[in-house]
Amino acid sequence: MATTIEPGRREPHVPDVHTFEHHWQDEADAAFLYRILAESEPDAHKKDIYARLAAVEDRHVVVWGELMAEHGHPAKPFKPSARARILARLGKTFGPGFLLPMLLQEEGREVKAYLDMHRATPAGAPGGGEALTLAKESADHAMTLAGISGKSGEPWHRTESGGFLRNVVYGFNDGLTANFGLVAGIIGAGIAQEHQAVVVAGVAGVIADALSMGSSGFLAAKSEREVYDYEIAMEKDEIALMPEIERDELALIYEAKGMDASAAHTLATQVMADPARMLEEQ
Repeated sequence: MATTIEPGRREPHVPDVHTFEHHWQDEADAAFLYRILAESEPDAHKKDIYARLAAVEDRHVVVWGELMAEHGHPAKPFKPSARARILARLGKTFGPGFLLPMLLQEEGREVKAYLDMHRATPAGAPGGGEALTLAKESADHAMTLAGISGKSGEPWHRTESGGFLRNVVYGFNDGLTANFGLVAGIIGAGIAQEHQAVVVAGVAGVIADALSMGSSGFLAAKSEREVYDYEIAMEKDEIALMPEIERDELALIYEAKGMDASAAHTLATQVMADPARMLEEQ
């Protein structure tokens, strides 16, 4: 899956046949895995949903296959990637509960990757319009899978991981800075006697801990802010590019708060007319 970047910072880029082939394989793998998921699902209603999602992925495969053919590189007969084969085997072994979260994550990554591709592709260039269409359909898939999984919100947003990010940054920097400061303090002192070593080590440890705590807190907060800014920028893009999906999500939020479906849809439509208010409601 293509790496996502901060919205608005990617240089214009015309996708080439290798990009089309990459997405062709991704979508074909997804269709393959949805069928494995459907085969292992005992619930008839869910089985039908997974089969229909596989059919939509088949249409996505056709989209990228046609673009490949137009650029002189017809698609070869489909062969699941090594990753897809491994996931399929594990899915058959452990059941739908294993594959479902994997496919949910994949659909979320596709939404981000396709939106990035759409933003970066110059107007009229091949692949840009297709990427936006597929971003919307991938978002629908992600919301469907999230509903089955009992999750709320847009699965491609990960602001809830901020606490984890803070802990990782804090812990790494804390350990590195504290140890470096302690060693540097002792070496710099040029100690000659044992009792001096104890005192210097203690003082160096206090200074190292203070520096470590301060710098770790700063870096962790900065990293969290960057993630938050990215998510807000992406949400703005989604409101502009996928308004119907954002409206439906907001209506579900209102329903969860106790509104009936009709009133929730009406209010969500009204809020969508004001993008700033829409961001606040999310």
